[in-house]
Amino acid sequence: MRIFLDANILFSAAKTDGAVRELLRRLRAGRHELWADGYVLEEARRNLEAKAPGSQRALDAVVAGIRVADAHPGDADPVISVKLPEKDRPVLAAAVRLGCEALVTGDRNHFGALYGRTVAGVAIHSPRSLAETLLQAQA
Repeated sequence: MRIFLDANILFSAAKTDGAVRELLRRLRAGRHELWADGYVLEEARRNLEAKAPGSQRALDAVVAGIRVADAHPGDADPVISVKLPEKDRPVLAAAVRLGCEALVTGDRNHFGALYGRTVAGVAIHSPRSLAETLLQAQA
């Protein structure tokens, strides 16, 4: 499965060696394609700089295991535009543009209403729901 990672997923994986980093390890081991773009990568870097200085090296290690596409923040489909705040539209737009089947995000405030739904061919998941979905698929 091709999975797009939101900035908060990259941030969490870089900040601590916890559940999100473990999820990414398992996804890579399961041969899933992990994707991000320059837009979410820059947001993750900015947030780490402000909230967890010294985590940049860990972010670089996380990014080394994923594919990073160029950012195209102006590419928002009208379907995406009506469902999300302006700053989050490029995230879903990138997942659509890159042909991802899933978008994983911990942003409950903006994406929470879309958890479990598919928008423009991309299923929106929290880290937990993605893990549960993939475990069910293996059973």
